[in-house]
Amino acid sequence: MILLGTLVNALAIVVGALLGRLLTRIPDSIRKTVMQGIGLAVVLLGIQMSLGTDNFLLMIVSIVVGSIFGELIGIEKALNRLGQWLEKKVGSGKEGGIATGFVTATLVYCIGAMAVLGAMDSGLRNNHDILYTKALLDGFSAIIFTSTLGIGVLFSAVPVFIYQGLIALLSTQIYNVVSQTMLDAMLAEITAVGGLMIIAIGINILEIKKINVANMLPALAIAALGVPFVEWLSKFF
Repeated sequence: MILLGTLVNALAIVVGALLGRLLTRIPDSIRKTVMQGIGLAVVLLGIQMSLGTDNFLLMIVSIVVGSIFGELIGIEKALNRLGQWLEKKVGSGKEGGIATGFVTATLVYCIGAMAVLGAMDSGLRNNHDILYTKALLDGFSAIIFTSTLGIGVLFSAVPVFIYQGLIALLSTQIYNVVSQTMLDAMLAEITAVGGLMIIAIGINILEIKKINVANMLPALAIAALGVPFVEWLSKFF
């Protein structure tokens, strides 16, 4: 079953969020310090990911062009509107609570090497080991996120399932389009650009500055398409 790993990942987030809901009575001082620790860890993860690029210029171009597209489309606003809609339907102890948890968790769980590589491994080899590992990590982090950001984290399981599920299904045909060497190069740049976005998420969590990370999502596609384009250009220069 191609979508088994994705399904397990989504369920782990739901279970973790429900467990985290039981820990909402944690004192604010502890909750704030825990979130600061998570923010620092997320920044470090992003730095490690971004250092894997083989083309720094492509990474910059991807972020710039992708951000322009994202701002024009209004991805961040759309995600926030969805979170606010969920808030009206479910209710929240504070204004913006569900929306914040939903958007933050969705970005953290969807942007990263494990989400892409794991889903592709499910589609290409029907091997779900990477997504099983990611499910374990996401489940534990969902406990922490929910205890600090609220129940909105639970609803991030839906976009995670859709995002990873689509990658798994599409990857079954990927070798008809690109070679293994090209695929490895594309994944390296996707991971590096994703790393920059992970750093931005960490900055948001630390409340240093509000960055519209969701509007940078098209940069992942730009990075993937940029690899074959750069290779094509190299034939002429």
